[in-house]
Amino acid sequence: MTEILASVEECAERIVAAVGPDIRVGAPLGLGKPVQLLNALYHRVAGDPSLSLHIYTALCLEVPRPGSHIEEGLAGPIMQRMFGDYEELAFLVPFKRGEMPANVQLSELYFKAGSMKQHRVAQQNYISSNYTHIGRDMLAAGVNVMLQMIASHGEGEAKRYSFSCNPDVSPEILQRRDSLPYKVYFAGQVHSDLPFMEHDAEADPDSFDWIVSNPEYDKTLFAVPNAAVPMRDYATALHASTLIEDDGTLQIGIGSLGDAVAHACILRHRENGAYRQLVADISNEGLQTKREPATFDQGLYVSTEMFVNGMMHLIEQGVVKRRVYDELNLQLGLNEGLISEQVDGKLWDYARSTGLMPRQLQTESLEQLRYWGILPDALVLDGSRLRLAERTLANDLDDPDTRDSLLEVQSGKHLRHGRVLHGGFFLGPRDFYRKLRELDTQGHETICMTGVQRTNQLLLDYPLYCAQRRRARFINTGMIASLNGAVASDALEDGTVISGVGGQYNFVAMAHDLPGARSVLCIRATRGDGKQLQSNIVPHYGYTTIPKHLRDVIVTEYGIADLRGQSDAEVIKRMINIADSRFQPQLLEYAKRHGKLPADYSVPFSARHNTPERLEKALKPAMASGLLPDYPFGTELTQDELALAASLRRIKALSDEPTQFISSTFKALLHRGDEDAAKPFLERLHLDHPETTREFLIKQLLMLELEERGMLKVS
Repeated sequence: MTEILASVEECAERIVAAVGPDIRVGAPLGLGKPVQLLNALYHRVAGDPSLSLHIYTALCLEVPRPGSHIEEGLAGPIMQRMFGDYEELAFLVPFKRGEMPANVQLSELYFKAGSMKQHRVAQQNYISSNYTHIGRDMLAAGVNVMLQMIASHGEGEAKRYSFSCNPDVSPEILQRRDSLPYKVYFAGQVHSDLPFMEHDAEADPDSFDWIVSNPEYDKTLFAVPNAAVPMRDYATALHASTLIEDDGTLQIGIGSLGDAVAHACILRHRENGAYRQLVADISNEGLQTKREPATFDQGLYVSTEMFVNGMMHLIEQGVVKRRVYDELNLQLGLNEGLISEQVDGKLWDYARSTGLMPRQLQTESLEQLRYWGILPDALVLDGSRLRLAERTLANDLDDPDTRDSLLEVQSGKHLRHGRVLHGGFFLGPRDFYRKLRELDTQGHETICMTGVQRTNQLLLDYPLYCAQRRRARFINTGMIASLNGAVASDALEDGTVISGVGGQYNFVAMAHDLPGARSVLCIRATRGDGKQLQSNIVPHYGYTTIPKHLRDVIVTEYGIADLRGQSDAEVIKRMINIADSRFQPQLLEYAKRHGKLPADYSVPFSARHNTPERLEKALKPAMASGLLPDYPFGTELTQDELALAASLRRIKALSDEPTQFISSTFKALLHRGDEDAAKPFLERLHLDHPETTREFLIKQLLMLELEERGMLKVS
């Protein structure tokens, strides 16, 4: 029997009494962590040396912290506006400082990218696991209590609960726990602002041992603000978006690249002519198969581990609209064009011929056919007959009178319970959460949050998922690619973990197992600036996330390398063709020296101009006009904040280039702007009275930047 509690401290005491002294907690990644409940349990155990606590989770969210008081001046008000009274995880600061109590441990299966790069204990405790194996591996580690933030709906006996943002793993653990030799306890903490997601995300109240429900704990939900999309990510996204087929399936990830791909798809659908011109402007003629991507008339279906904000925009813009059905015969009939989603005689005859609709109805078959909307909700079994309102019909669906009577009621109606999106978890900006809270009936019907056992693999129902995920394109990012097509996405050559494999392997494997599917891994061609500039396409690399035998499609800002089924020599040629031209000679020389390319091979002329300057010439007008906006899905920053942030980034970039820095500083010192006009900006950044030479120079450079942006008068 579920116990409803009003206090997280009380729930922590229940957990200690039921589980202690060796408490092993599993908690969802990202938004689904019940922060106050985790904190209460952490403080309870930290104060009692007789107890121990080991937390197994992933993606511990934390509010960004400015690196200097200048950044604090800009970011402080923004952080307050975005994160409000969000309560942080109490163990993160002591963990990062190496001050965690001796009886508390933290093991993550996925890091916020780069957040634990320098942290020895985090690196040592990291558990590498494919997303589809996290539930299994948590239980193998002995997790004996699961904690999760949940949503609720209704009151009293009609109250319902939902795993909301994270049905990715917890329902699987609920299914597995019955076969375990020990009990796994479940505790949920209700948050009133968490969107209530239906279908697979709904949770049986009896699944929980304890539920904490108290509106005093409804602190601001952690929201990830929309990222600005840099020009080269737009270039990469434009290339990648040409590979997406109408009437197909899409998966994209979080961050600027995911937003860029979503915006490119919207542009392709809404402004196809302008979109195709942009693709032509950045394409290397002769290196790619000629593609003329059309609008998404049939639309896309999304199957993804992460439901991101860009996907909501794709739904709103009519790009994602292809419904799939969890009934194989229905799905196959739709795929082959034998039926439509409209109920008619054609659908009736198809359902009869495939056995979906038996000649005589039983309770189960009647419920199923009413569920899909093929038969009327009012139709009931009445002994050996069928009853529809006041009419009695033969329980024989081949009987002409029965057929005509039922079709008369249902003809023209549409199939029900089709989904346009299956997702494992969601995380995004505040506006995204608001839209999910405000979903109408159709929105709830078409969006299904579910487990990664479904979204990230095919094993649960291979025939059905193959039928649903037709023409799939799994678009993800990597850090470094070798000339042989292997990709490193989650760790460095020395083994330092940057993030985690997450679901990337799962999606790559599916791309090879699904008929007509492709894995598209996007790599930025370079990293760093000036003397620190390095190629992300390298001769070889000492760490691999995706091995060369699973290579498929790799995309950079300079083009597409289709590697599937190609010889090593052809793979290397295609990889060099999408590398930055400043590094092509070294890559070519290495391949020749090691006998992987003929000695007389040279890079095609059309691929020798892979430079940022060429991309800027092609895309800068589109960015200036708003066709490729900095923030395609909006931003919570004001125009002044955007200008200040851009100016500070420019100044920081200058500091990495000594010659340009000296030149720009000298220019800034030669004239003075209107300090009165600049005063609000300078005060906000604590630069109105600079205390060091460095701050004085930054002040002068900032004023010059703001003048050039037309925000200050020139004296």
